[in-house]
Amino acid sequence: MSIASAGSGWLLRARRPRNFGLRTGSLSGDARRELLIHGTAGTAAILGVRPRRNEPGHTFWIRVLIDDAPPYETRIVQRVGGEDLEWMQPGDVVCCRVDPGDRDRLVLYVPDAEEATGVSIAKILADGRRADATVLAAAPVAADYVGRDAPVLRLDLELRAWDEPKPWRVRLIQPVPLAALALVDLGQHLEVAFFTVDRGASVAIDWAASLGEE
Repeated sequence: MSIASAGSGWLLRARRPRNFGLRTGSLSGDARRELLIHGTAGTAAILGVRPRRNEPGHTFWIRVLIDDAPPYETRIVQRVGGEDLEWMQPGDVVCCRVDPGDRDRLVLYVPDAEEATGVSIAKILADGRRADATVLAAAPVAADYVGRDAPVLRLDLELRAWDEPKPWRVRLIQPVPLAALALVDLGQHLEVAFFTVDRGASVAIDWAASLGEE
């Protein structure tokens, strides 16, 4: 989704009855730390982002996925550094921590190597539908892989499933096993599992199947 189309979506939603929250200010440092420690782990697909006028921070329009709950959309205001903002653009999927008592109160953050696998990947692989993914692009999230078992890459994929009428594109941030690095070259094919057609929030790559280990 382009920024222009995302902006149009915001205008359309503004004319409808309000059905999701919009925080008028970013969380305090203490509130942010509290959520990062005690909040429910989840992932958030960035649908749109824009700077606030004459105020610090950015407004993020996101689609949130947490365990045992249907996905939902909301908007929040958050201050982020320039380096993190680069990875929080429309189409990106980042981690979040959600207040269990108020699902519109949450913190977004770029995942590190340990968290980049997202939410419930094992569940997606076990119960999800299957699709073929063509690699459109691959880029490192961090240049320094020292001490890590697998590099973390941002992958743009085109998915095709036998029971979906047309292909769709997703973006994932995931560790790639060293043995599978050759599989993320442009045009290569991966086996993936998914729950629904989205921008990547319910998609997981089956590395074992892609490597022919199953």
